[in-house]
Amino acid sequence: MSRRRLLGTAGAAAAVTAVSACGEPPSPQEVRRGHVVGQTTDVPEGGGKVFSHSKLVVTQPEEGEYKAFSAACTHGGCTVQEVDGEVIRCLCHGSEFDMVSGEPLAGPAKEPLAPFTVTIDGTDIILD
Repeated sequence: MSRRRLLGTAGAAAAVTAVSACGEPPSPQEVRRGHVVGQTTDVPEGGGKVFSHSKLVVTQPEEGEYKAFSAACTHGGCTVQEVDGEVIRCLCHGSEFDMVSGEPLAGPAKEPLAPFTVTIDGTDIILD
């Protein structure tokens, strides 16, 4: 084995070790924990809003009751695009989720959206 090839192999092994030592990068939700992700004024009663910057969808099934879910569709990972009435919709492949529970209602998705908890402080929605 040539010296160049030996050094190249050692470099590749070091890169693999560095990546495995660091692990996966944090999710957008992990980065936003403890931070304001949106405003209650953006989330209509009986509806919801997708906050794409934090990959969250926040719904308000009843006045003052807020639910939060991952905005990543459990079918293909697309970001859900809308909340229409009581349904969270992913327009990529037609999956639909319940705005109260995150459970799938239709489409290819079989798993519910991952739930998150939020705290309301004035009009701030803060991811716990």
